[in-house]
Amino acid sequence: MKRKVYCYDFDGTITRKDTLLEFIRYTKGTSRFLQGFLLYSPLLILMKLHLYPNYKVKEKIFSYFFRGESIDDFNHQCRSFARDCADLLREPAKTSLRKAIAEEATILIVSASIDNWVAPFFRDSVEFHLGHTDFHILGTQIEVVDNKITGRFQSRNCYGQEKVNRIRKMVTAPREEYHIIAYGDSRGDQEMLAYANQGYYKPFRR
Repeated sequence: MKRKVYCYDFDGTITRKDTLLEFIRYTKGTSRFLQGFLLYSPLLILMKLHLYPNYKVKEKIFSYFFRGESIDDFNHQCRSFARDCADLLREPAKTSLRKAIAEEATILIVSASIDNWVAPFFRDSVEFHLGHTDFHILGTQIEVVDNKITGRFQSRNCYGQEKVNRIRKMVTAPREEYHIIAYGDSRGDQEMLAYANQGYYKPFRR
């Protein structure tokens, strides 16, 4: 019997909104949030026109808001964000996750978001009884030096083909031994959806 692997994009698929934006607003306030995005609006426009790489804009914005912060303080903010903003999760997505947990399947959250704030939505939540579930967050990792956030990304931005690369690193047995089910909602998920045995686009919107 093939091993089931459920691969979920996070932002826009499991959540109702982009959590990078929501996390910045939550931790820095609306005024600072708007100031930062006004500063980077030229790059954001170029990104939308596909004239500047998505990951570079994301890294610059992340650095602007969080460079120099203690990683301990940052992780505390991540846990608070997940607790206070749990309503960002779509109900049909939560139902799907609970079903995958009950099946004792492998569950991968494959996200371009920073894994520090993605993980607490699941590992600290009373709604998901992970127990011994084979559960992994495959997000974008940030660089930390001397307990301080440098503002740089330590890993490749988990987007597009990188999502497939991450999945392949986790499911190391021959591909035919797995039945992969994937859920996504954007251009950055297309490669993952194509790689899966079953790929679902915007499945939890109702």
